[in-house]
Amino acid sequence: MASFLQLLLAWLGGCGCAGRLAPPSQGSKAGSLRGNASQRWERPLLRSRRSWVWNQFFVIEEYAGPEPVLIGRLHTDVDRGEGRIKYVLTGEGAGTVFVIDEKTGNIHVTKTLDREEKAQYTLLAQAVDRASNRPLEPPSEFIIKVQDINDNPPVFLQGPYHATVPEMSNVGTSVIQVTAHDADDPAYGNSARLVYTVLEGLPFFSVDPQTGVIRTATPNMDRETQQEFLVVVQAKDMGGHAGGLSGSTTVTVTLSDVNDNPPRFPQSSYQFSVVETAPPGSAVGRLRAHDPDEGENALLAYSILDGGDGAEAFTIHTDALGQDGIITVRKPLDFESRRSYTFRVEATNTLIDPQYIRKGPFKDVATVRIAVEDADEPPAFSRPEYRLAVYENSPPGTLVGKVTAVDLDSPSSVIRYSVLPHTDPERYFSINSQDGTILTSVPLDREVVPWHNLTVVATELDSPTQVSHAQVAIQILDVNDNPPQLEHSYEPFVCDSATPGQLIQLIRAIDRDEDGNVSRIIIRSPLGTREPNVTVRDNRDNSASLLLRAARLPAQGGPLLVPLELVDGGSPTRTGSPTLTVSICRCRRDGAMQSCGPEALGSPAGLSTGALLAILACVGTLLALVLLFVALRRQKQAALLPFEEEDVRENIITYDDEGGGEEDTEAFDMAALQNPDAAPPPPQQRRLLRRDVLPRPHFPPSLAARIPPQPHDVASFLAARLSEVDADPSVPPYDSIQVYGYEGQGSSAGSLSSPGSSCAGDSDAGGYEYLEEWGPLFRTLAELYGAPEGPPPT
Repeated sequence: MASFLQLLLAWLGGCGCAGRLAPPSQGSKAGSLRGNASQRWERPLLRSRRSWVWNQFFVIEEYAGPEPVLIGRLHTDVDRGEGRIKYVLTGEGAGTVFVIDEKTGNIHVTKTLDREEKAQYTLLAQAVDRASNRPLEPPSEFIIKVQDINDNPPVFLQGPYHATVPEMSNVGTSVIQVTAHDADDPAYGNSARLVYTVLEGLPFFSVDPQTGVIRTATPNMDRETQQEFLVVVQAKDMGGHAGGLSGSTTVTVTLSDVNDNPPRFPQSSYQFSVVETAPPGSAVGRLRAHDPDEGENALLAYSILDGGDGAEAFTIHTDALGQDGIITVRKPLDFESRRSYTFRVEATNTLIDPQYIRKGPFKDVATVRIAVEDADEPPAFSRPEYRLAVYENSPPGTLVGKVTAVDLDSPSSVIRYSVLPHTDPERYFSINSQDGTILTSVPLDREVVPWHNLTVVATELDSPTQVSHAQVAIQILDVNDNPPQLEHSYEPFVCDSATPGQLIQLIRAIDRDEDGNVSRIIIRSPLGTREPNVTVRDNRDNSASLLLRAARLPAQGGPLLVPLELVDGGSPTRTGSPTLTVSICRCRRDGAMQSCGPEALGSPAGLSTGALLAILACVGTLLALVLLFVALRRQKQAALLPFEEEDVRENIITYDDEGGGEEDTEAFDMAALQNPDAAPPPPQQRRLLRRDVLPRPHFPPSLAARIPPQPHDVASFLAARLSEVDADPSVPPYDSIQVYGYEGQGSSAGSLSSPGSSCAGDSDAGGYEYLEEWGPLFRTLAELYGAPEGPPPT
């Protein structure tokens, strides 16, 4: 660095070019043999003087002359022109951009340079011995600067621009600042000195030439006339002189709104119509006042002026966007009472800028007329709800009240009345369909249902779809129709050891009538009661005390009956006559009940009434079982007939083969039928009982029926037996369980089933004429077998 400063000073002082490098010392030479080239100059060298010669320090950028261009020369005093010195150039661009003549030291640039790309280059120059390549001078650093020319136009890096300024702004109001950038060297000449001008946007805007600030140039710019402007700004270097380079950008300027316009109705009057049946809150019409402003400056509020009938029947409010006024119904309308409304509506800006108040007033008024249209309305009751009353126990047909509804339409229709069935399911009331009179249908009881809520329907006769409803509440008024009664079902008792004057029971009386619980109820013994065992003391608070009066309780231990008389304070007076039963009980020493009733007084201590009843029940059950067993044994030993030991039903046997007639008698004892003469008459006291039915009272047959038949007449005998059995329902019918194997005496045919029976004819031969000789008893059999075959009867 010191060498470079010396060279620079020598160049500035106009020193000559002669100079030399001092030869290195022996020590240095010896050291150079042992170290590298960079270590050779660690020790200070003793030299007399050195001088580098420079022809120029700068190279002009974008130079378009012949190449290569000589920009400088290196020379050392050591160089004596003998050609043994070689100049070496290293550093930025050495060998590519910059080349050096190793013999003469001339430095040339090989290509054009751009200062905006690289403004300077740092190089290192050195002189070495050509033969040994030994440095003759230490390296010296120098700088080559690229000299600027005006080759870059101004550029707006942030364009295009957008700006906003309020309308009606004053002249000179700042809008935005634009800035251009010039890549040329601002420290060298005027290449980077810029001047701003407006190319487009005059006369509304101007720009500061030095700072690029855009300002308004015209007063009272109206957004409603033109909202957006396009401004073109130019930046030119060289101070704006001729030959300078320029660049431009665009600026879009938007005028923001201010509240400088009052609202105005497009027309002075409006007309709407609404049906009279429209409910409150229904929309009638929509108004809009025109305001050229926008945003919050265009928000409007609407109101009804004058405060007349129009304000009472209608109201107006602003919609959600704050632009329209919506007129709605405020109360029910009636075409028959008023058919039109006229009122004024005012529209006002909600936000007013005092700066522009001179442009006001910021409101406007319009007239609104609303016509009410007629509609078919349902009937209207005189009252929305009715409250009626009727006394309980009134006879059917008693008048309760009347409801009235009218048709407001013109012409009006006839009204018919009815009651919704589900509001009076028991049909307690009826209504006259023509005049709305409500009557009772049955007697009513306040203590059962104190209130009845009915829904009455009024229907137009000409238009059944037009109906109205009204609520009718009917109160059932109380009458004194309930006598007083005891509050509970009392079960008082008194100990057998009680003393006179002892409290037995505290009783209380109630009255189910409406005022019964607050009225006075007298509790006393009936008049004329003779020396009662229990005294009734009225406590004058609807309660009474039962006190023992008898000195000795009844010896038999029966309960004490206490008749009472309860008298209320109603009009007319009602009297109740309950009777209390006071049980006489055995008590323990502490007064707690141990047992009650006469059995308790006569039974040993410790045995309760329940135990005695259980014992008696067990004894009665055992006796009943014994008696039933004895009766069954006696019934089993009784025979059905006088000569039978067992019931004949026990000897019934079923056979699969044909029986042998009267000879087959092993299974039955048929002596009574085979020989009726030997059968004695049955005893009068003996009866056969049926086992399949319950015994019933037996009524003996009449004397005529009990006379025994003649022994030789079996038919009479059987008829007498059947008659006797049929008359007695307690024994089985004999004709259903006995076999009759005896044909009776005097039969000409003998036995029908005996093996020894014979016949006059041969059945195999087909002759049965002998059957006709058997008499009239066998006429049917003779007709079946004895008649000759012939054609069937017609």
